[in-house]
Amino acid sequence: MRIATLQFAPRLGKVERNIERANELLKSGRVIERESDDGGSAKVRTGVEGLGVEVLVLSEMALTGYNFPSLEAIRPYLEPAGEGVSAKWARETAQRLKCKVCVGYPEIEKTQSEKEEEEEKCYNSLLMVDEQGEVIVNYRKSFLYYTDETWAAEGNVERGYHELSMKDDKKVATSFGICMDINPYKFEAPFTAWEFANRILDSKSQLVIVSMAWLTTMDREELDDLAGKPDMDTFNYWIQRLVPLIRQRMKHGGDGDGPGSEKKIVIVFANRSGEEEGADGKPPVRYAGTSTIIAVTQRPLGSVNKDVVDEDEDVPFDVKILCWDLKGATEEGICFADTTADPEMVFRLAKASG
Repeated sequence: MRIATLQFAPRLGKVERNIERANELLKSGRVIERESDDGGSAKVRTGVEGLGVEVLVLSEMALTGYNFPSLEAIRPYLEPAGEGVSAKWARETAQRLKCKVCVGYPEIEKTQSEKEEEEEKCYNSLLMVDEQGEVIVNYRKSFLYYTDETWAAEGNVERGYHELSMKDDKKVATSFGICMDINPYKFEAPFTAWEFANRILDSKSQLVIVSMAWLTTMDREELDDLAGKPDMDTFNYWIQRLVPLIRQRMKHGGDGDGPGSEKKIVIVFANRSGEEEGADGKPPVRYAGTSTIIAVTQRPLGSVNKDVVDEDEDVPFDVKILCWDLKGATEEGICFADTTADPEMVFRLAKASG
């Protein structure tokens, strides 16, 4: 699969400006090395068009900004599913790039009650459209952060699964999440409940898309000192929240046949960067950036003298984390992975058993 995320710093409520910035970065938001005229190499900027992307993922509430303090503040930016400015941008971008597009947005749903009175509910949502611009997924954030609780209702986790049809007609089981979804419920559930990670395993997902507006505790000076490097504390925490994918046997089929076939789950963390003003005179909130596209792989170890390893068998396996791209904490630009190509980094973990 060819997957890209767009990491940038949207401004709160500046929708037109945010769309212009997103489009600008899609045209020239990736730095690559090319051979120069003198036989050396030079870094040049390129856009997403030439990457052959199949899936493009944006951050949580990417075009509106995130840190709205109340329902009253966010109301002008609420969108019916598939009908608002975020959906329009996603459709146009998907049709232009001929790929699937995911974008986070604030949703409003209006219904008629039994008394024929209009009722409304609001959600922090993630919309995916296909290459023709048709809506195929509308996932609503299930585990709310305290900022969401001022205006949004909880979504249903069952909406967070879909089989994507890729260009080669292959069906890819996919799990969707939004930021806080990877944490324990309300931070009240045990840290080891692993709700999101277990949902990935139980659904036999091979692709995981997490759209985020993940905060950092760093101050402005600390972020500036990173000088374009990722926030590794944040990266390591995200991995920690997926520990069951490392420790437990994956339940989906492998990439090949036989006992030595490798199983792989590709995970997309699409975060934003920058900062937004705080509510009621509070300090600004800052975001951790560090968008990344990784995969957790498992391969049985040793000689297994049969064609199929049963799911429940206690067979030791080798685990690696592959990483194709990792953005800096303060960067804006395109994060890209061709998951059939060699990764930029490989993290090898200790041997585990099923």
